[in-house]
This record gives sequence, structure tokens and C-alpha cells, in this order.
Amino acid sequence: MVAPVDMRRGIDGLSVLVEQALQRSPCSGSAFVFCNRAGSRIKVLLWDGTGVWLCQRRLHRGRFVWGRSDTGWMELTSSQWEWLIAGVDWHRLGLQSCVRKYS
Repeated sequence: MVAPVDMRRGIDGLSVLVEQALQRSPCSGSAFVFCNRAGSRIKVLLWDGTGVWLCQRRLHRGRFVWGRSDTGWMELTSSQWEWLIAGVDWHRLGLQSCVRKYS
């Protein structure tokens, strides 16, 4: 999700957000990534077939770099995901054209 999210939300709160705001099923097999307003924390919600994982990552310096989207969400390639979680601005690496936006 591109818009910032309250990081106090847990599995249930983020699942509701996926269903209502994104109109997707949290059990679809996709990983849903949420970021706080400061851009220093992300949470990943993932259904693995038997249960739900909720993982969190925090950068001690810098911030996660998000793309912009008119739909409120976007899909990343595996390369973009690797750069995102490393805290690198993948837009500067020429990977921007790989982003697919859905409505």
C-alpha cells in the first residue's frame, strides 16, 4: 500500500485494510507491505497457505523509498523488493519502468 499506515495495526487490522481499501483477499498468496508515515518501518502481511505471517523491519538510518500510484497500491518486481527492504532508492537505479500499477 502506498499511503502510510498506523504501525500499531496487527494481523487483523491490516487484513481488514487489505480487504476494504485494496479490495483484495489477504489470503490470496500476495505479500502486502505497509509503511509508516516517517518511512522508517515496514510491515509485511503474508498468507502461506496454513496461516498468516506478519513481519516488521525498521531502518536505523534513512527511510524506505516508495513509489507513487494513483490507485493507492503497486506491484514490485523481486529486484525492486530487494532494493526496497535494503533501504535503497530503486527509482535511481533505472528500475522504475518495471513497476506495474493496477486499478
